Amino acid sequence: MVATTITNQPINSDYDWAKQVKEFDETKAGVKGLVDAGITKLPRFFVHPPESLENPPPEFSLELPTVDFEGILEGGEARRREVVEGIRAAASEWGFFRMVNHGVPSGVMEGMLEAVRRFHEQRKEEKVEYYSGDSRRLVRLNTNVPAREFDPACWRDILTCVFHDDSLDPQAIPLACRKEVQEYVKCMIKLRETMAELFSEALGLSSDYLSRIECMKSEALAQLYYPICPEPHLTLGTAKHSDTTFLTLLLQDNIGGLQILHKNQWVDVPPVPGALIANIGDLMQIISNDKFISVEHRVLSQSIGPRVSVACFFTPSSKAAAKPFGPIKELLSDENPAIYREFLSSEYYICYKNKGHVKSVLPHFKL
Repeated sequence: MVATTITNQPINSDYDWAKQVKEFDETKAGVKGLVDAGITKLPRFFVHPPESLENPPPEFSLELPTVDFEGILEGGEARRREVVEGIRAAASEWGFFRMVNHGVPSGVMEGMLEAVRRFHEQRKEEKVEYYSGDSRRLVRLNTNVPAREFDPACWRDILTCVFHDDSLDPQAIPLACRKEVQEYVKCMIKLRETMAELFSEALGLSSDYLSRIECMKSEALAQLYYPICPEPHLTLGTAKHSDTTFLTLLLQDNIGGLQILHKNQWVDVPPVPGALIANIGDLMQIISNDKFISVEHRVLSQSIGPRVSVACFFTPSSKAAAKPFGPIKELLSDENPAIYREFLSSEYYICYKNKGHVKSVLPHFKL
């Protein structure tokens, strides 16, 4: 899921990091509150080290793969094989791909983006009841204030709604976005079922395999708001990280800023109207035994905007989370032995949190 980078950057001894973070968090106004207050310089704890901000021009031109889903349901076996092969190639070589003609109505996507903007641009008094650092809350607003001293914060606010086993009490969702969140999640669940089939087939398994193991039966909907930044060259909207999920589907507005790390260079992922971005998560890389890859990505801060995006993180059902995960047995052989040990998803999340997200935790689970 979304993360910050550990830097252990040196701080002058007269700088009270903990005090500054505490004072900011206690406002419960988030980054939007700083912008509304008219700040022109970033608080120190938002400043990232120069090496994490580097954005050299690419050595060669690269374009994110696009998979066109048109005709997937009625286009016959040949058309389905074409889509499956497109997914397999993108998931194994890039870990990301753009999706077009995916079936989510444009009105639902536009409504969702507008609802995110509407929620975050309310007065603080309308949002404060949702502001919390408690990750156990199913609906919460936060700014990803770093938990470890001297870790830099990121320039964004996030409203997260967690649907365990596809379910969340509608009354828990803020009224400003309640209708749109419910409609959007219904579309995500429908699209997820199609994606589960296609990913199963791309791995050479029966089309119902991933659905049967319920690895993508819960959703966390992160509604991200990146305000205009007064010093975008000093911070990031989202620091470099890989996702903790099986699959993430991203909807972004027309501002841009998303980059993925491919062949050791940062590649821009510009918005395309009507498109969604599919992102392989760490857990999918593990169960696929490295057939599909989870890659690092980030979001740049900008002086234009604000930027709005919606990330739908697919995670195991409650039933599946109680069982160990590991490489799918049907993918293993003497020539292709298991790369990872079995583990509970909760162990993975704890490891990811304790690592501080600075490096991939995948090596921790390798045999």
